[in-house]
Amino acid sequence: MKKAHTLFLLVGIISIHSCKPKNEETKNNKVSTIDNPYLGQKPPGLTPIPFAPGLVSTEIYEYDGAFAHDMKAFYFIRRGEKNIKSTFYEYKYNDTTTVWEKSIVASPWIGRPVISPDGNTMHLGTSYLKRTETGWSSLQKLEPPIVSNDSMYIMRLSESANGTYYFDTYKENDSTFPIRYSRFINGKYETPKALPKAINTGTFLSHPFIAPDESYLLFDATREDGFGDADIYISFKQTDGTWGNGINIGDKINTDAWEASASITPDGKYLFFSRNVGSKDYENVDIFWVDVKVLENLRPKQ
Repeated sequence: MKKAHTLFLLVGIISIHSCKPKNEETKNNKVSTIDNPYLGQKPPGLTPIPFAPGLVSTEIYEYDGAFAHDMKAFYFIRRGEKNIKSTFYEYKYNDTTTVWEKSIVASPWIGRPVISPDGNTMHLGTSYLKRTETGWSSLQKLEPPIVSNDSMYIMRLSESANGTYYFDTYKENDSTFPIRYSRFINGKYETPKALPKAINTGTFLSHPFIAPDESYLLFDATREDGFGDADIYISFKQTDGTWGNGINIGDKINTDAWEASASITPDGKYLFFSRNVGSKDYENVDIFWVDVKVLENLRPKQ
């Protein structure tokens, strides 16, 4: 199933601070930069553009980009390289040399990265890594009640600041799997519950990203009000604590192609997502970014 396989800080609305790019140089998998935290890239405006062409986004398949909490590391997955399995990469900023350096985290890849708001956990679907004094820990596995059996597969898990998990739950040959959540109560996680129909409407409900304060949820789905393939939606938490209807984030982001895996950078400035720019075989998927201002008119008036 293609979507399973390929498969803000928006508090109020985010204030935007300009970031002036410096000169950059690409050599031997290193990107020279001075003080621009985005791999030396010129920040986008209100039209999405591929992120870091030639470094991250290429003519093959890249998806699920995620910055570390301190913005000094960027993680993504690439597949389709000749004689190389699907690989989990990192670009890490070296404070001493002021260079972004590329390395392999894992090959084959180990999951879709989402960093917790405190920066101490890298969620990878059904697995995770913990931050240590020397880097990331060995791969850890989620346990019941989050993962209850071997037939359930979590493509993406996102954590709020208070520790609540939001995640999709894929099952083979089932396109109606819901997005669920589980709160951390009295030292343990509760049995996961499905989010309401305001969110869980349509098919291929996937790749949730929760705001640290749980004021909104980004996700992708195939719905009747969509532009073709999967689109990205946002649901806002209402004043009474319920979730508002999922809103298609519009034609500045969504097209008749597959768009998915949306997230907001830890600094709250940019929306990142993946888009199929190839054929129906998904041989070319790129990571895009756009100014988060594209979302500021979507919040319903209270």
